[in-house]
Amino acid sequence: MQNCDFLICYDISDEKRLRKIAKMLEKVSIRIQKSVFFYKNASKKSLKNLLVDLNNLIDQEDDDVRIYQVDIYKSMHFNNGISLVKPNILT
Repeated sequence: MQNCDFLICYDISDEKRLRKIAKMLEKVSIRIQKSVFFYKNASKKSLKNLLVDLNNLIDQEDDDVRIYQVDIYKSMHFNNGISLVKPNILT
């Protein structure tokens, strides 16, 4: 599998878990909205590691995490959003 892009969305019921997950995702991905992240150019290994980490943090009964593979070259988007090809990240 070549490196791929993913959209990660979550709904976490506990604020403490939510902060941990958000911090973890901010280290490896770009925040698009409050609970939506863009994980760019992820290798199979890095995605697997992220899934293990997420699985260890979430409550399987109360939380919802969804990960969608994205092909940004075949996706529709409007010019008002940030560029996912060359995102402008402020540090």
